[in-house]
Amino acid sequence: MADRVPRLRQVVLDATDARELADFYRRLLGFSFRPGDPDDWAVLLDSSGVPRLAFQRVPSLPPPTWPAGPRPQMLHLDLTVETVAELDEQHERALALGARLLEDRSGDPEEPLRVYADPAGHPFCLFVGPAN
Repeated sequence: MADRVPRLRQVVLDATDARELADFYRRLLGFSFRPGDPDDWAVLLDSSGVPRLAFQRVPSLPPPTWPAGPRPQMLHLDLTVETVAELDEQHERALALGARLLEDRSGDPEEPLRVYADPAGHPFCLFVGPAN
């Protein structure tokens, strides 16, 4: 019994509009909505039907001011692609879906990456690297 540990089910992000933020990530990541969730809660499933991200409505949420300012990020998501060309392609998709670029290190020879804010202001990184 002592060697058993909890399993991570999903990461939950707060948002003033849970469905809207969930839809951003659904389109960005190719996930699907779990059927039957109420308007103040949304779960996204990967292609295998495994819960990956969830979103809960909160009355207010001041966005992080990362990389500087009074409100640091509390959490961010790391997303990977395999090539710099794919990083550039996904950059355009992220912006078209409503992300805002916070930092561009796509020219870094060791780890090309870009940092974005999602529509609710949560930072996330998109970088070239292994998926696992």
